Amino acid sequence: MIDARSVIESTDWSGLHHAYGDASDAPDALLALLSEDPESCGEALGYLDAAVLHQGSIYPVTAPAARFIAGILGDERTLVLCESALPWDDRERPLRAALLEWLGSVAESVSFWDDEDDEEPEEDEDEDAHSVAACRAILRDLYSAVLPFLDDQDSTVRQAAVGAMGHLMLAPELAEFRGEQAERMERLAHHSSVAERAAAALTLGNWDLAPQAFLNDPDPSVRAAAALAPALDEDPAALAEIRHALTDPAAADDWFHEHVPQMEGKFRFALIAALLRRTRDIGEILPEALAVARMTNAYTVESDWGPLLKRAFPEPYISGTPLTTAQRQFLSAIVANDECWGNIANPILWFREAGLPHERASLRALVSKA
Repeated sequence: MIDARSVIESTDWSGLHHAYGDASDAPDALLALLSEDPESCGEALGYLDAAVLHQGSIYPVTAPAARFIAGILGDERTLVLCESALPWDDRERPLRAALLEWLGSVAESVSFWDDEDDEEPEEDEDEDAHSVAACRAILRDLYSAVLPFLDDQDSTVRQAAVGAMGHLMLAPELAEFRGEQAERMERLAHHSSVAERAAAALTLGNWDLAPQAFLNDPDPSVRAAAALAPALDEDPAALAEIRHALTDPAAADDWFHEHVPQMEGKFRFALIAALLRRTRDIGEILPEALAVARMTNAYTVESDWGPLLKRAFPEPYISGTPLTTAQRQFLSAIVANDECWGNIANPILWFREAGLPHERASLRALVSKA
């Protein structure tokens, strides 16, 4: 067990730094997590996200801060309900769940580093590498700290623990535990909430395992989450679930009212990526492409209708060439959707790459030609 008080007392915080300068302010911020005051805890959560792990970056202060967090997870004072001070995260939940999620983010950031890069690092990169190495060195401690909460009575805490474990198990240092944890995730197929089962399915998929049990789940959202797994790319049943989910992309986006730690962005983004990975021609996926085109908008082009447009036009369109039926129908749906147009530059590069006009009137004229 990590002695959190010892971490505070034995660390030279002023000799470390975070995103905004030296880390001499870290002890007060970390100890505020035990104040049982929701506002103070929320401020401390904001500090962890904004300073200690700013946009996923690891700093010299990150490893000792993570050890302290791991050491207080079992403290009853972390059961206080609070929100993060960050304006984009207004979830009220037990502080313990938020801390588990943060530890998962630390493990995720560690996994971003490429150990095979043999180039001589710059001075600041060398410091980053040392900070990452310090975090790697405590991954087993983090694993031991997260493990008990996979069976917590609070579903929010359990789900956060599953998310954290999902990131931890990607580390080579913890590979020996992956089989045991995979079995634990698969047992969730027989109980727990929809969101937890979906999180477990996504976790197994991220570990390059086939979450076969979840593909037979009674809930369509869990089946779709399982179907995203790359290990099921050759499974016709998984492709059928992806197709079914994309018959109504807006409904699929709304399936998970609770936060699923393994999922970034809209659920339809992951569904579309899996669909494109498993198919080759726009004609194969026209119903799904049209369903997306009718509900999407200019702001999400990079993640949904842009990749579909590229599939429709794998080579730039040559003026005067007849459009295929599938190309015409897909472009017509985009032209008809007001949300894809306006003073928003995002779609322009996608149209240019496809060799298409990016003005709405010109595109309408193109698809209207006999």
